[in-house]
Amino acid sequence: MKTGKMKSIRRRVGKALRYLAATVTTAIGFYVLFSLLFSTEEEKRLQQENDLYATYYQDLREKERLVTDAVSGLEMKDDALYREIFQTEAPSVDAVTAADMISVSDSLSESFYLSYSASKSESLRMMAKNVEENFRDIYRIMAQRRDSLPPLTLPLEGMSYVQTGASVGLKHNPLYKVELQHDGIDLVAPQGSPVLAAADGIVRTIVHSNKALGNIVEIDHRNGYVTRYALLGDISVSQGRTVKRGQKIGTVGISSTTFAPHLHYEVLRDGIIQDPVRFLSASVSPEEYSKMLYMSVSTRQSLD
Repeated sequence: MKTGKMKSIRRRVGKALRYLAATVTTAIGFYVLFSLLFSTEEEKRLQQENDLYATYYQDLREKERLVTDAVSGLEMKDDALYREIFQTEAPSVDAVTAADMISVSDSLSESFYLSYSASKSESLRMMAKNVEENFRDIYRIMAQRRDSLPPLTLPLEGMSYVQTGASVGLKHNPLYKVELQHDGIDLVAPQGSPVLAAADGIVRTIVHSNKALGNIVEIDHRNGYVTRYALLGDISVSQGRTVKRGQKIGTVGISSTTFAPHLHYEVLRDGIIQDPVRFLSASVSPEEYSKMLYMSVSTRQSLD
């Protein structure tokens, strides 16, 4: 009796479960069908927002194009001004490049562009102010301490980069055919060409010799800097004499130990040999200086 009752209960439970499963399946089917055919209020609102954002996106793209054109125009003017003053290309002062902006432009809002432009304008204004103040300081120092400046004038008239030879370092010596330390820079010029003082100073040493670096004039510029002019032909100054920047002190010579007529030019500061090519940039254009620098580094054989 009990067994029959248990079977009856199981049949009822199974029937109820099947009915429940059918009901759930039917409800899911109706929900999916309803979702496909009809939009809820929330979905309609989201779709409207998407359409609005799409419109805003097109407007922002147009504004971005206008801003980009305006910035490009300003950059061209700035570059032209920089080239006019410094004779070189303007360096980049913005860590955020155009490529960076494009790559993230889809996620940037209009307020970002406005705030970024405002901050960038303020930054440029402060930089311009600092540059102006630096120039004022430079002019003040130049006016008050003229002798504190390093020797910057070229020691040869009308010098071109093609006259630049080997500079400081181990160079192949043409006489001994081995690499020896070269303490100056070779400046090629015709024999008899005038040699000029690179800065104001006092003639400290004069050497007359037919050996090594031949005739030498040393000028003390009273600021730790000393310039040495070697392999001279004639010498136009005397020891202890005051000379001015650009004044003739001698002529280019030649000796039996040199490969060709040239000026051997050295710069020392506090007794330490400096690379003279570093002091030539103020007298030539950036393009000319870059060529001089390349020639001085790439030339492996000295002329003396």
